[in-house]
Amino acid sequence: MSRPDAISLFVLPADSRGIGYPAFDLLLLFAMGLYRREAILEAGRSLTRVPLVVGMGGALEVLVSLIQALLVPAAVMPGGRDQAMLFSLAVVTFTFCAFLARLIIDVLIRRRVLRRHLLIVGAGQRAWDLLHMLGHEGSSLHDDVTLVHDRQEDVDPRLLAERPDRIICPEGFNVVSAAIAVDADLIIVAPDERRGMNLERLLECKKAGFPVIQYLSFVEREIRRIDLKRMELGWLVYTDGFTFGALDRFLKRGFDLVVSSVVLLLTAPLILGGMLAIRFEGAGPVLYRQERVTLDGKVFSIMKLRTMRVNAEAGGAVWAAEKDNRITKVGNFLRRARIDELPQLVNILKGEMSFVGPRPERPMFVKELAENIPLYNERHMVKAGLTGWAQINYPYGASIDDARSKLSYDLYYVKNFSILFDFVILLQTLRVVLWPSGVR
Repeated sequence: MSRPDAISLFVLPADSRGIGYPAFDLLLLFAMGLYRREAILEAGRSLTRVPLVVGMGGALEVLVSLIQALLVPAAVMPGGRDQAMLFSLAVVTFTFCAFLARLIIDVLIRRRVLRRHLLIVGAGQRAWDLLHMLGHEGSSLHDDVTLVHDRQEDVDPRLLAERPDRIICPEGFNVVSAAIAVDADLIIVAPDERRGMNLERLLECKKAGFPVIQYLSFVEREIRRIDLKRMELGWLVYTDGFTFGALDRFLKRGFDLVVSSVVLLLTAPLILGGMLAIRFEGAGPVLYRQERVTLDGKVFSIMKLRTMRVNAEAGGAVWAAEKDNRITKVGNFLRRARIDELPQLVNILKGEMSFVGPRPERPMFVKELAENIPLYNERHMVKAGLTGWAQINYPYGASIDDARSKLSYDLYYVKNFSILFDFVILLQTLRVVLWPSGVR
């Protein structure tokens, strides 16, 4: 077999790119978070980001075509101008369809076709927390909410002020009648005190065809984190999760080796450029090593590009602050572009970290946080990661409260770990890199 024939085996034929381009753009739209519920519901975000993402996909497609043309000219670009016209038509058509789909979804939601009606059993602190989470972390798919409770005096006063017309206190606490009256799509059991609850009524609801779910399970499923403030240890023990074994760890290690090797190869010029920029800015090492905690509480030496001035922590370890004056000008750019994190790919290849996992913290901070936050050390059931569920859903934190909030995402990841979940997080990391939030 000649060299051109051998190369052509790995080249995408020109007549198949009509399928490849939309598929690749759909993957990019997902990676940029444009299929997240909140993004679909925000027309402004679609107006700005959909054309940008489609343009990125088009640019990459052109680059692939040029590379293919250099390798096997006859096999790749037989149509010349016709191929260019078809490609332009594909870009315009895909962009139009992406906007049209979001417009249709927006119309259906505004007409309440896609909205579900949630019936919350309880009207106390938990019910208030749930409404708050749905308003800030959920979507308007859940705007139709009714609360049913048995005693008027137990209703949270904030709910009386905000949702007085959506609270039902039926005599005899007939939750079945309430579910039928509001045509509930889902019943969420969220009382502050479960003792004395009429479980027979809830069973009747299930028999009548109404899905019933516990408050903590609903938060985990819909908000995609664990509510640590209201969590009961028994729920964590008896629900599914934490089931990864030797095979899962083997597959995750293989995933880490493949992905980190490819990313290290592709980003080597960025790492080298960052090193040169640090060197030109002033004296001092270009790499920075620091002790961090990973799987089972083991301590390792993490590698990063130096973004702070030399001896920045001469007075002791402190959290990074917003507009931290210890960060250099070059370091500020490297942090915002996340380039300073890339040397950690070496830590991944060495097996000290994983590509996806909880953010590695310093031993002194881990000790402090573990003393103040229950279950904090459970995040060390997996290796620390370069990116993670908390990193793509919560901005950089520099306090115990921030650490508690991020732990709710870390525990969700540990509880629901899978290779597919790792792949989803890896894709959506692109969104955080291109639209950074809370970088310090």
